[in-house]
Amino acid sequence: MNVRAAPSRSVAGLTPAFHRLAWSNLAAQSAEQIGLAAAPMVAVFTLGAGAGQTGWLQTAQTLPFLLLSVPLGVWADKSSRRKLMYRAEAVRALALLVVLAALATATVSLPLLAICGFIGACGTVAYNVAAPSLITGLVPRDAWAAANGRTELARSVAYAAGPALGGLLVGEIGAAAAFIVAAILSAIAALLLGRIAEPPRKPAPRRQFFADLRDGASFVALNPLLRAIVLTAVFFNVGFFTIQAVYVPYASRALGLSPAGVGATLAAYGAGMVAGALVAPRLATAIRFGQMIIIGPLCGLAASLTICATLVVPSPWLAAAAYFQLGAGPILWTISSTTLRQAITPESMLGRVSALISTATYGARPLGALIGAVLGGFAGPAPCLIAAVFAFVIQACVILRSPAARLATIPDAHN
Repeated sequence: MNVRAAPSRSVAGLTPAFHRLAWSNLAAQSAEQIGLAAAPMVAVFTLGAGAGQTGWLQTAQTLPFLLLSVPLGVWADKSSRRKLMYRAEAVRALALLVVLAALATATVSLPLLAICGFIGACGTVAYNVAAPSLITGLVPRDAWAAANGRTELARSVAYAAGPALGGLLVGEIGAAAAFIVAAILSAIAALLLGRIAEPPRKPAPRRQFFADLRDGASFVALNPLLRAIVLTAVFFNVGFFTIQAVYVPYASRALGLSPAGVGATLAAYGAGMVAGALVAPRLATAIRFGQMIIIGPLCGLAASLTICATLVVPSPWLAAAAYFQLGAGPILWTISSTTLRQAITPESMLGRVSALISTATYGARPLGALIGAVLGGFAGPAPCLIAAVFAFVIQACVILRSPAARLATIPDAHN
């Protein structure tokens, strides 16, 4: 058993420290989304990049998920999770300031955007591997689902407002304004993290890195619920980021959208996440837990078919509808699958397990972006949108055939 402090609790068992974490998460995710939206817009509208080049940019922006999730996850199990997140967020703010300086001096380039995007994504990786295990220390077990829902709602708001604000700033004021706002938000996130009193934990035994990694990998591989979650998320991310890699040049040229218009369609993703997060508590009481889990993958499949429909009917409204579907359903998946992972994983292994799942699932993002870069560079965006459909079909089949889809309730702890 880990030693925990007994902080005062707010409504529904959510502590003041957790609320600071949630606000920090909102600021950090907003900074990330503004930066992620602004970078390809600068590449397309300022540097004239095509589908292949934006695909390579997206690959660089997602590569830290593949390379750093496991090392940061092992680190999170052995040291302060709050400090890890704080330092990574400070690095993100620095990367945003470097891009801002390049824009101010007219020296911005695709390689610079790629390098700074890679560095900035390290902050997101640290959040992904450390936040779930930090939450279990800040709130009681019966409030985990509520805490995950609040966290995902904050992320949803960021995904809705970030791209729209980024597109508006780039189109109406200039790209520098977008990176100024993103850097300020990243600094606020770091300051909020600095005010969190992390509960003490029992010191982790001194072990070798690969021994810790082997234990976490064995736990995931031998658990049929976690295996299904990983495989589903892998193929979802491959499909999603194949689309993401080519969407900005596709939207600007095939759909005729301005930077603000591109940002608005991307913001529909966040709007869908907000809608899904808001209905999640009521939906969780109305349907079986397994049914909650399968909604996201099915919505992902529907979204891929909707975005492909724009090849026949080039409507921005269809594109926005596809992104709304990509947000509304998968946010339910994120809340339910994270709660499932927390319920069946020993707390001492949560950092490693979260890191391994992040490596496998988010590590699929650069693979999807790479498919978009290569296929988009040779054949244009259309084949990328079609290829994404096949990935979404696979992920839907995996989860529908898994034991996770048949769960009636959240399993008991570590069973």
